[in-house]
Amino acid sequence: MASAASRGLASCHVCGLLSHLHAHHEASACPRCRARLHLRKPGSIVRTWFLLILAAVLYIPANMLPILESHSLLENQSSTILAGIILFWKGGSWFVAALIFIASIVVPMTKLIALALLLITVQRRSRWAPQQRTQLYRMVDFIGRWSMLDIFVVALTVALVQVGALASIKPGAGSLAFGAVVIITMLAAHTFDPRLIWDAADYQQQEQEEEHG
Repeated sequence: MASAASRGLASCHVCGLLSHLHAHHEASACPRCRARLHLRKPGSIVRTWFLLILAAVLYIPANMLPILESHSLLENQSSTILAGIILFWKGGSWFVAALIFIASIVVPMTKLIALALLLITVQRRSRWAPQQRTQLYRMVDFIGRWSMLDIFVVALTVALVQVGALASIKPGAGSLAFGAVVIITMLAAHTFDPRLIWDAADYQQQEQEEEHG
């Protein structure tokens, strides 16, 4: 089955209208909304790699720096994500500990690995399991919104534990880094064009059709 791109057709990213591309694709515009037409998102691989590397770099301070800082008349304390997970676990709050572990450790790491896998296979023009890779991309895009769960936990903890001048809890630098990781990985998933997954498969199909033709 021939793809729309092989027939010189492109879907407008603004209004969704399927239109014919001119000989010079960069000069093509949607006849309905006049937005510029592209077969694929411009610079998708480069932009996604940049955002992915940036998120991976920020992931280190997000886990190493304090995510919460408490101040009282007697002492000042700070807690990282892992320290908080251990504290909840030892305190018997296993569900909360597991929830924070999944939202703070498992989800971001899964997104980073999955996006890296998609980028590498696309760049290598791999024909391996395009349907499964497309489902992987959909999973990454879906779970992105749940990555903010840990930030919500921090905000809720700060709101509950504030007790005026005697003691206070505020977000640490780790929470800012973690929030940046969440936002950047969401942008990376948005800049990645999943249609690139199928380009190698379509190319293989065209070769087979030419051989049998």
